[in-house]
Amino acid sequence: MPEPVTSSRGGNDGDFCAPAAVDRRYLLKTLLAAVSLCLLPIAGVQARPASGFKPWGSGQYRRFGFLVYEASLSAAGDPQRPPLALRLDYKRRLAGIAIAEASVNEMRTFVSDEAKLARWGEIMRKLFPDVGDGDHLLGVWQADGASFYQGERLIGEVRDADFARAFFAIWLDPRTSAPALRARLLKLPLD
Repeated sequence: MPEPVTSSRGGNDGDFCAPAAVDRRYLLKTLLAAVSLCLLPIAGVQARPASGFKPWGSGQYRRFGFLVYEASLSAAGDPQRPPLALRLDYKRRLAGIAIAEASVNEMRTFVSDEAKLARWGEIMRKLFPDVGDGDHLLGVWQADGASFYQGERLIGEVRDADFARAFFAIWLDPRTSAPALRARLLKLPLD
């Protein structure tokens, strides 16, 4: 017959627990710990990208009359300076390479160094995935560069402040090719 197990309530004071009761408690604690550990990375990814940011504005981007994506901007303070987050909710299928090439073409408005643009284009071709209706990409601009997420998953980082400034200028610079979208994104914070 198995020996009694001393209770964890405080030493050997005569309280004994049957092994089955200890096993159930142990299993419950283990299960709760495992569930907590599984949820921590998810909670961290969801909270980290735009943690503490306030929603600013949102709008639609159309090309030749077709809705390509809906954009929404969140920022910790000034919506034209880091840190901030720009989310694009896609409404049609686009290849990641096409997103990268369009980004380089737009960045040419703000950067004249073709070697730098070529280098950034290669980075973005490797970084941006193909997207479809219902997918979203999130770009987070920090002082030292940018991080990109697909859904809630980090897909890459570019630690280059010049890249980040030029990339987010596509939407936020007064010289943008989409001034109506820029105006909608830069509204006052929503209450």
